[in-house]
Amino acid sequence: MSYKWNYQTITQEQEATIQTLSKRLNINPVLGRLLVLRGIDTEEEARSFFHPQLSRLHDPFLMRDMDVAVQRLNRAMGRKERILIYGDYDVDGTTAVALVYKFIQHFYSNLDYYVPDRYNEGYGISQKGIDYAAESGVTLIIALDCGIKAIEEVAYAKSKGIDFIICDHHVQDEELPQACAILNAKRLDNTYPYTDLSGCGVGFKFMQAFAQDNDIKFNLLEPLLDLVAVSAASDIVPIMGENRILTYYGLKQLNKYPSVGLKAIIDMCGLADKDITMSDIVFKIGPRINASGRIQNGKEAVDLLVEKDFQEAIKKANTIDQYNETRKDLDKSMTEEASRIVANSEKLDTYRSIVVYNAEWHKGVIGIVASRLAEIYYRPAVVLTRTDDLATGSARSVPGFDVYRAIESCRDLLENFGGHTYAAGLSMKIENVPIFQKRFEEFVQEHIESKQISAVLDIDAEIEFGQITKEFCADLKKFNPFGPDNMKPIFCSHNVYDYGTSKVVGHDQEHIKLELVDNKSNHVMNGIAFGQSSQVRLIKTKRSFDICYSIEENTHKRGEIQLQIEDIKPSENS
Repeated sequence: MSYKWNYQTITQEQEATIQTLSKRLNINPVLGRLLVLRGIDTEEEARSFFHPQLSRLHDPFLMRDMDVAVQRLNRAMGRKERILIYGDYDVDGTTAVALVYKFIQHFYSNLDYYVPDRYNEGYGISQKGIDYAAESGVTLIIALDCGIKAIEEVAYAKSKGIDFIICDHHVQDEELPQACAILNAKRLDNTYPYTDLSGCGVGFKFMQAFAQDNDIKFNLLEPLLDLVAVSAASDIVPIMGENRILTYYGLKQLNKYPSVGLKAIIDMCGLADKDITMSDIVFKIGPRINASGRIQNGKEAVDLLVEKDFQEAIKKANTIDQYNETRKDLDKSMTEEASRIVANSEKLDTYRSIVVYNAEWHKGVIGIVASRLAEIYYRPAVVLTRTDDLATGSARSVPGFDVYRAIESCRDLLENFGGHTYAAGLSMKIENVPIFQKRFEEFVQEHIESKQISAVLDIDAEIEFGQITKEFCADLKKFNPFGPDNMKPIFCSHNVYDYGTSKVVGHDQEHIKLELVDNKSNHVMNGIAFGQSSQVRLIKTKRSFDICYSIEENTHKRGEIQLQIEDIKPSENS
């Protein structure tokens, strides 16, 4: 992989802000620079960033329809109506269902939950789900992580005497469903000060409002924050503002007192004695929860997340872990097949997007394959398969490009679509796939920037090894939790040398374990360069080279710092 290194630039005004922040906070100016690059330019904002407080969460009643939603839930409970918690089959949806179900269950028992089958019902509110509710005597459905476009389905439910409270975070159409309340900070008439909550986050705010209205102490909600953190990490929402507070305390909960179901998953994927990070959720916990909906049924994930008996939870986690192994096999084979199609396409050199279709591909994995293609080829990617008589699929984007808008521009070709900036789902008649590919490409060509379709590493700061002190690293840890809008900082050091002991490691000799020294501080730093063994010749020439990296704690030697090398290049003066 050949990366272009993009050095983040700072204006003179920002430089003055950096110096002021660094002095007032008593931190290294490099860390002051990181704050400014994240849009933090006052001492108060910086202290709030470094010390998130639950007391700074927004009043949930600032969200439009929140008062109506709480009144409807109160009325349902007062009348002993049967309530159905309904959610999407991905991580965000299943954690949202688990959170709302677990909290209401403290006070009310006439309650059930429902997750649609990906294969029989598809995404969102289904007629089958409404029929199940009607047959079960349900008169109120709380929909989570879906429903913002369910105009016909909500009308159908109303005809059966069922009300809807919709808690969603996806982009709305011009017309909204006739639900009794719609909680979504992306509404066109939004009144809420933060618009980037996950679906589970919206569910949490609903429960926060319900608790406030009924004089229930907030500390009864706090144990559910582990679910919010899992949803935010897995759904790739920005980790700033209110999401930063929720994930900060959610990670604390996940590490100290995780719920029974999440504890079973943590043990299953070898994280029991580890300080769990957002990265661990993205790569280990989230995929296992997701595998249930991809391979079987998302309801099994909710069953696990609401389980109270640890031995039962372990059994359920084992089943989901097996689904995940199946998912990995499908993911690998389908990605290889889709990548061959793209690599052999005559359009690869001229097209700035990818649209691939195969009627035989497994519907549960196409979202992952779209993500892989977007990562490999640095282009927005749409992967489609056949479901009944339609081509259905998933889209994934590259940083900074709104794939939802690109799909929306082709809405006249589509049967259904929904999503947000970086991820979306869609369906169309099979005969529309070629014209969709053409129109989608035209939109991307017109709106994407050249830098968005190339391998770019955004470098936050250039530093010397001598600056990487224990104090610097301790302050750097305060930037956790990392995620979109607050990615793990990437640093650059020029003119470094092999200390003489760097070597190739790994089962297939694919990594490099490094010991490096720079030419200014003479500090020796340990590092690891995953998948970069081809660079060992450059390292062993005794000539200087440049590196960019993140600063990590060595998981095998607690307290020891190592550099995770992202890229290596010969120094210009070497």
